[in-house]
Amino acid sequence: MALLETISDPSQIRDLDVTQLAQLCTELRQYIIACCAENPGHIGASLGAVEIAVAVHKVFDTPHDKVVWDVGHQAYAHKILTGRREAFKQNRKYHGISGFPRRAESPYDAFGTGHSSTSISAALGMAVAAQLEGKHEHVVAVIGDGAMSGGLAFEGLNNAGSLNADLLVILNDNQISIDKNIGALHNYLLKVTTDQRYNRLKKSIWDRLGAGRVRAWLQKQVKNTKRSLMRADGEALSLFDSLGFRYFGPIDGNDIASLTFMLERLRDIPGPKLLHAVTTKGKGYAPAEEEQTIWHAPGTFDVETGRRTGKKSDIAKFQEVFGTTLLELARKDSRIVGITPAMATGCSMNIMQAEMPERVFDVGIAESHAVTFSAGLAAEGMLPFCNIYSSFSQRAYDNMIHDVALQNLKVILCLDRGGLVGEDGATHHGAFDLAAFRPVPNLTVCAPLDEAELRDLMYSATQPGYGPTVIRYPRGCGRGTPWRDRTFTYIEPGTAVKLHEGSGIALLSIGAIGTKGVEAVARASREQGIEVLHFDMRFLKPIDTAALEEACRKASRIITLEDGVRTGGLYSAVSEFVAARGLGCTVIPLGIPDRFVEQGTPAELYAECGYDADSVYQMILKQKN
Repeated sequence: MALLETISDPSQIRDLDVTQLAQLCTELRQYIIACCAENPGHIGASLGAVEIAVAVHKVFDTPHDKVVWDVGHQAYAHKILTGRREAFKQNRKYHGISGFPRRAESPYDAFGTGHSSTSISAALGMAVAAQLEGKHEHVVAVIGDGAMSGGLAFEGLNNAGSLNADLLVILNDNQISIDKNIGALHNYLLKVTTDQRYNRLKKSIWDRLGAGRVRAWLQKQVKNTKRSLMRADGEALSLFDSLGFRYFGPIDGNDIASLTFMLERLRDIPGPKLLHAVTTKGKGYAPAEEEQTIWHAPGTFDVETGRRTGKKSDIAKFQEVFGTTLLELARKDSRIVGITPAMATGCSMNIMQAEMPERVFDVGIAESHAVTFSAGLAAEGMLPFCNIYSSFSQRAYDNMIHDVALQNLKVILCLDRGGLVGEDGATHHGAFDLAAFRPVPNLTVCAPLDEAELRDLMYSATQPGYGPTVIRYPRGCGRGTPWRDRTFTYIEPGTAVKLHEGSGIALLSIGAIGTKGVEAVARASREQGIEVLHFDMRFLKPIDTAALEEACRKASRIITLEDGVRTGGLYSAVSEFVAARGLGCTVIPLGIPDRFVEQGTPAELYAECGYDADSVYQMILKQKN
């Protein structure tokens, strides 16, 4: 029997010797690879963090001791070891387990971590709570070096050092998040891990730690050696020490023996500590090690050959349309620059980056900074396109209000992954953007129906008729509308498009979900002879009042359709318009209900939430009756 099959909870790991731990790591990798080949997931980060997961559960008494994983991409081995080995086969599937740690799913998931850079702050809160309650428990934050670029991570480090809390931070340094890491912190860590003088001194320290000397003397030697290094090098260990953390490392984070040895010795050292563990993303699977960006989330693949087997569509993705159009616009206007918080490949800004690297700025996982940096560019006459995944933009809400809208600076915020994104679940759904940005003065808020509208809205936003603008669009393919090599068409702010003439019932949709409405309206006409007045609203702000007046004049029942929360979005805007004018129309909302939606395919989730094409059709029939 395979060793992994005997592990149903972490307590069974604690009796294993080093040879067995190494075997367990090998089997975990094989299991993750086999499962993800058929059921896609975030494979690269989790393969690299296998030894960290095994060592943490070997050394610490989980779930009494708390472990926070940041980001949850790296936690697959943790999930498998904590009683979810069979459930992992349904990872990220509809009614399956989440792809990220989730408190409601397991007592071993101490904190939900679908967004990055939260672990240190959360773990610090847990450590302080334990102190206040007089409980003896260890708290560990496992954070990737990409997540460490987020401002919240530094806020947590700074606070932890000042509180002198009993906290261990394991910095999982693999030099990459999705794309290659960038920035001063990345360069700093790279310098530490490659400095020969430091590594010779480091080896000397750990040799002493294994000699069985009195701990206080050994700790003094660690401090003295680090100080001598700082005197010799001037900077190498100053960052974490200056924040009040005792720094240990770098060590090989894929060496289970060394990692376990270190954690056993750090476990009972009080105060804030940071262990710098260097790992390889995709470790143990050659294709994933060689192409780390692709293998962050590769889709289905053949285990033997590494060939990806997912179906490719002939229809362009919205992301391709964005990236291609941005480059085309930038070629014509030297003021255009691109800004992304670590998502250059995901949002396709890498298309412009390849040709104009000096005009594309990947700022790391720092959404707030990305927006305010864009505002500074705009203040000096540049035309910044700032692309952020919709759910991640929630972190930059204050920046959009205070630094962009209040000063009426022309930042074009492109929100990728708007609406229900699918298997990543509640932490990644772009549910709140339309409702969040609609109340903000000076903003134009729009969402294209298809590829051609996205292209034209991007062009239009650069023109004098627009100020700061939010353009949101979904993940994945459009509907096949021709868009390449088309002459740009200017779209007047606040203008809707009539897609179908009708009366009695009106359908007002916004964004790409409107294609479901097109299907439903066509079906109602074809099968029932019901002619529904259908507007693609395009703009939530300013909203097309002429279209609303026509809808209220021709229809007594108005259905709103949006791939976002119903409260505060298009439904609210239309309801407010009807109420303010004392009109007798009934407004019926279709969109995301007032709850968090879990993972599943978009089709499954649209049906669950009641706004797939069939649900829209059934609602039309209900209004007729």
